Amino acid sequence: TGGETFFGKTAAMIASVDEQGHFQKVILQITFGLLCVSFVLTGIVLGYLLLNGEDVLQAIAFAVVLLIASIPIAMQVVCTSTMALGCRMLAEEKAIVSRLTSIEELASMNMLCSDKTGTLTMNKMELQDDLPMWTAGITRLDVLEAACLAAKWREPAKDAIDTLVLKAIPLKPLDRFEQIEYEPFDPSTKYTEATLKDENGYVFKVMKGAPQVVLDKCHNKAQIGASVDAKIMELASRGIRGLAVARTNEQGQWQLLGILTFLDPPRPDTRATIEKAYDYGIDVKMITGDQQTIAIETCRVLGMGMSVLTPENLPGAESMGDKSLGANYGGLVENADGFAQVYPDHKFTIIEILRQ
Repeated sequence: TGGETFFGKTAAMIASVDEQGHFQKVILQITFGLLCVSFVLTGIVLGYLLLNGEDVLQAIAFAVVLLIASIPIAMQVVCTSTMALGCRMLAEEKAIVSRLTSIEELASMNMLCSDKTGTLTMNKMELQDDLPMWTAGITRLDVLEAACLAAKWREPAKDAIDTLVLKAIPLKPLDRFEQIEYEPFDPSTKYTEATLKDENGYVFKVMKGAPQVVLDKCHNKAQIGASVDAKIMELASRGIRGLAVARTNEQGQWQLLGILTFLDPPRPDTRATIEKAYDYGIDVKMITGDQQTIAIETCRVLGMGMSVLTPENLPGAESMGDKSLGANYGGLVENADGFAQVYPDHKFTIIEILRQ
C-alpha cells in the first residue's frame, strides 16, 4: 500500500521523470554529427582508394580503421573528468553535487522554481508574543500546553513546528496526561491530532494545524469565523504565520483555543542570491504550501515579483502524461511570479508545464 499513500504517490511522480538531461542531449548531438562526418569522409577515402586500383580488402580494412579512429570514444571520459574537477571546486565552496551532469544542467538553467520554507527561509520558527484566543477562561499557557499535547512531547521533535512548540514551555507537567492515540501531520489534511486521558480518567482530543482547517472543524465556526479570518489575514499581511490549536469540550465538540503566531525569517543571503539570479537572466518563482498572503509578503521582502496565484486553475495529478499541458497552461504559469497553497502534485504539474 506504500505507493497508494500521499507520500508514495509523490515519490512515484518524481520517479516517473525519465528524460535525458540537457548535457546528454548535447553530447549525443555532437557524437551523431561527428559520426556523420566520419562516414562521409571514410566513404570518400574508400572510393578514392578503389578508383586508384587499391586491393578491395586492403581498402576496406583501411576504411574501417579510419572510421574507428574517427569515432569520439573518449568524449564521455573527457567530459566526465572535466565535470569531476568542477565538482571538486564546488565542494570547496560547500556545494554538494549529487550527479555530475547536474553541474552543466544548472549552468544552462533559465528558470528556478523554489520552495519557501527551509529554502528561501531559515526554517527556524520564532514564536511571537501575539496569541489571539477565542475560548473564555483560558490562558496563553493553556494554548501552549494543548499544542504540546498534539505532539509526541516525550520524543525528540520531528519538524520545525514541533520544535517551536515543545521549546515554549516546560514539558514535565505534561506527563500527567496519557496519550492514547496520535495522528501525525499529513500535508493532505494539514493538521495533527491526539487523544489523551488525564489523571482523573477524562478523555479528550487536541489538534493543531492550519487555521482554516482547524476552524472548519469547530462547532461554533459561524460565530467566530469572521473574526478568525480577519486575524489570519492581518497576520499574513505582516508575513506572520499562524498555527491554530483546538480542543474538544465535554460534549466532544471542537473548540478553537487560539492561534500561535510565529515568523520564519528569510535566510540572510537569500535576497542577494535572487538578485544575482536575475542579473544572470534567470527567472525565479516561489512555489509554497503556505497561505497566499504570506507568500506575497515574503516575495516583497525578498525583492521578487508579487503576482502569486493559487492552484485552482491548474490541472490535477490525473493530467500527468498530457503533452498539451504547456500549450494549455503555459501562459498562466509563466506569467505568474509564484504559487501558494499548493500540494506536491501541484508542484510537479507546474514544473511539467514549464518544461513543455
